Amino acid sequence: MDLDEVAGRLYALPPSEFTAAREAEARAAKEAGDVRLAREIAKLRKPTVSAWAVNRLSRERPEELAELLDVGERLRAAWQEQDAGALAELTRRRGDVTAKVGRLARQQGGLSSAAAAEVDQTLEAAVVDAEAAGQVRAGRLAKPLNYSGFAPAPIPRERPARRKPPEEEAREREEAEARKAEEHQEAEAAHKEWQEALEAAVKEHDERAERVARLEQKLAKARKRLAESEQRLEVTRREERHARRRLG
Repeated sequence: MDLDEVAGRLYALPPSEFTAAREAEARAAKEAGDVRLAREIAKLRKPTVSAWAVNRLSRERPEELAELLDVGERLRAAWQEQDAGALAELTRRRGDVTAKVGRLARQQGGLSSAAAAEVDQTLEAAVVDAEAAGQVRAGRLAKPLNYSGFAPAPIPRERPARRKPPEEEAREREEAEARKAEEHQEAEAAHKEWQEALEAAVKEHDERAERVARLEQKLAKARKRLAESEQRLEVTRREERHARRRLG
């Protein structure tokens, strides 16, 4: 058993089952004598709902996800070559495929609007960034991905900048606030989870320390009795030898 194997099993589970399964895997590794693996398993983060939805795509809809990642790879190559025709065609396909895969993710489980937005954000990151694509393909995301670099796009023609309508800007601000609120809730949940784990570890440590202290006390008493027995044995041997010499 190794970390990749365990992570593959854990990140295939719904978030509600992740923590208990992670503890069981860590305990099994520890009981098998692999303390280092147990520690690494314990460090695996519980996935957010949006990350879990993308992880499911890699396992349940691999062909559609592979199509999306292939478009992303070809789009990045076209941008490197400054191929305007290919960029225009791939950008159109990018929109179609990303929308299709996003719908599949939402159909697989009920997602809030904020979680659905994070799924779309993660898929966009996988299209424009090779490292993000590798993480999505592996199916072990713990949180949504976000790419802040320069995204490949068709070589632009000069056109006046379009200002977003006020209602669109307001909607984007509301969505951003909703994402922040959900991230805060997830952070609180993660903190509570680790706080509970810390309390359990402290309790286990204190109980074992107390048990060791009791055993050490018993050992000290046993050693004292052994020393007294050795002393009596030495006296008895000496007196026996003295009595034997008197017989002779």
